[in-house]
Amino acid sequence: MEHRITGVMIYYYFVCKRKLWYFCHQINMEAEHENVMLGKILDEYSYQRDDKHINIDNVINIDFIKEHQELHEIKKSKAVEEAGIWQVKYYLYYLQQRGVYGLKGRIDYPMLKKTLVIELTKTDEEQLEKVIGEILEIQKMKTPPSLEEMKLCKNCAYHDLCLI
Repeated sequence: MEHRITGVMIYYYFVCKRKLWYFCHQINMEAEHENVMLGKILDEYSYQRDDKHINIDNVINIDFIKEHQELHEIKKSKAVEEAGIWQVKYYLYYLQQRGVYGLKGRIDYPMLKKTLVIELTKTDEEQLEKVIGEILEIQKMKTPPSLEEMKLCKNCAYHDLCLI
């Protein structure tokens, strides 16, 4: 099992640890899910003048970087805003670990016409190190974590796998 931690893994950690486990074990239900497809369309048609999908080490995939040393992540809604915030903080952390300092992050919600500025603090770095350790533990599990049903479940691509 690979020990690289991707931005998607950080995002899923904050959304649902069971979904994270499925992802880590290459059980992917999202390819044809309508919410995921909508997000991809939104990403494709938003901010078309910017260079997008900057892949670094096959670990993080930044939606785009603009002048003023800002990296951007595009999100459809604020439904799981905390997960998006931690994903961007992880991008900043990952880049700092590779000697890139002074960046800020921004989450763009084109459908809401809102943005959120994200900065990485020392406390955030400590929290991310704990999260990374927990993700590695979840990866090692033989079975998925127990189900914690949330209101997000009804729109999740893994709904049938978890609940039926």
